[in-house]
Amino acid sequence: MTLPVARTRDEARLYLDLTACACGALDADWQHATGLQDGELVSVYDATCPGCGADREYAFGLPERETAGDYPHFGGDEPSQLIDAGRWMALADQLASALPEDPATAAQALHLARAAVDEVIKFVPAGATTVPAKAFWTPEGRAVRDAEPGRFQLDRLEIVRNTYQPT
Repeated sequence: MTLPVARTRDEARLYLDLTACACGALDADWQHATGLQDGELVSVYDATCPGCGADREYAFGLPERETAGDYPHFGGDEPSQLIDAGRWMALADQLASALPEDPATAAQALHLARAAVDEVIKFVPAGATTVPAKAFWTPEGRAVRDAEPGRFQLDRLEIVRNTYQPT
């Protein structure tokens, strides 16, 4: 079984933050380790849900080569295998629509929103002008696309990304 690759720890942690327990709780004290699964080295995150006490565990494949960068650093040039294009856009929308009053915190939120839009752009194939339908594999992601499909045109994505430039 091939596991989806977590390109970086930032991406894995964001995926975990977006993935609710069966009881609906989002918060968890995630512990990280590496391990073997079917003879392959994997990245494993586990936690006990504070809401219902359920044990939660997620295993991710490791990237062929690691990339480094300042926070938030979600990966290289390839698109995410964990978070679809619509969920990245929803995150950007959420962050940019409720900016805190504190300038430093607002700048950090805009920086993260910009990084999320950069992740959406990675789904646009070379030479294409829009994010393809296959880049929306979750119900949440498809709902974002279906609400306004034009938002996923490359030129519009670049304009949005550029407006999320912290001052």
